[in-house]
Amino acid sequence: MHDKKYFDDLVIPSIKGLTAYIPGKPIEEVERELGLKNIIKLASNENPKGPSKRVLKAIEMASKDISQYPDGNGFYLKQAIAKKYAIADEMITLGNGSNDVLDIIARAFLGPNREAVFSEHAFVVYSIATQSVSAVSKVAKACSPDSGQPYGHDLAAMRCLVNDKTSVVFIANPNNPTGTWLSDEELESFINELPKHVIVVLDEAYCEYSETYDDSASVKWVQRYPNLIVTRTFSKAYGLAGLRVGYSICHSGIADLLNRVRQPFNVNSLALVAAKIALADDDYLVETRALNAKGLKQLEGGFSALNLNYIPSKGNFITVDVGVDAMQIYEKLLHEGVIVRPIPGYDLPNHLRVSVGTAEQNELLLKVLKKVLTRV
Repeated sequence: MHDKKYFDDLVIPSIKGLTAYIPGKPIEEVERELGLKNIIKLASNENPKGPSKRVLKAIEMASKDISQYPDGNGFYLKQAIAKKYAIADEMITLGNGSNDVLDIIARAFLGPNREAVFSEHAFVVYSIATQSVSAVSKVAKACSPDSGQPYGHDLAAMRCLVNDKTSVVFIANPNNPTGTWLSDEELESFINELPKHVIVVLDEAYCEYSETYDDSASVKWVQRYPNLIVTRTFSKAYGLAGLRVGYSICHSGIADLLNRVRQPFNVNSLALVAAKIALADDDYLVETRALNAKGLKQLEGGFSALNLNYIPSKGNFITVDVGVDAMQIYEKLLHEGVIVRPIPGYDLPNHLRVSVGTAEQNELLLKVLKKVLTRV
């Protein structure tokens, strides 16, 4: 019988210090364990609308060919993205979700004696991807809780950490799990100030949810800043989380390097077809955005009625301060049939991140939360 030390000694030191991501259990398993029915999940920032009918029809038609390998280059999806943003398809890298693209970037540009800069309370994958390639994470202090962007990115603090060893700077806009955001002016000024040897990764997984955001702005910046990589996903606003497909847009020279690292056939055939159709379904995106805006207002009003502070969000989720250890509130909600996301790993131990659901799901969450808080 081999002990843990035996296996730890086999691996490189940076991997030894990592903690595996622990996903939630399937709803069906939680229902079985707790003896509950009709559990609602507001934990993973999924689109409550589900995929569009056009996407479902396209998937059904494409499923007859799943015995064949997918198009390894994603030719038609790349063409669709290139047409939408008036760019060359050589500027695009496809990934198994944008998470995959972030990992590709880390493997291409980070390693021993190189550093990555990102904010406190930023997406956990930045830290995981950096550590997994034996690079060093430099974490900037976030904005104060009473600032205009509570717990959000402090670009000045991030700039102070950039030095000759810095290879990558990660920025999430909007940020997960805080939902905070930066203006175009702030972002471009920051990018413009950085040394040219630093790759700037602008993670826009939630950008489509903003009713005022110009989704072509950052793409245009790529033309001016060859060290900028913009990453996006079809998992959130487009409702394709289960298919895992995302992409990046950057200078063709950078894209060439990323595509050398990208695994062959990293996006499956159904995902390629679904993403291409979803990208052209403007009506679906408008409906998604409207549903999300109503849901955010509903949750904000509910939290205010419960005298709970929340972080204003531009995403499809909202993070709320429950005033006590959030894990105990999470457990109580779970036993009432509502799954949300506690975020102690983001150094926010009193906060819960709540995904925007349907009006009925949001109402149930607020009702159960009120019940649970009266027992604390």
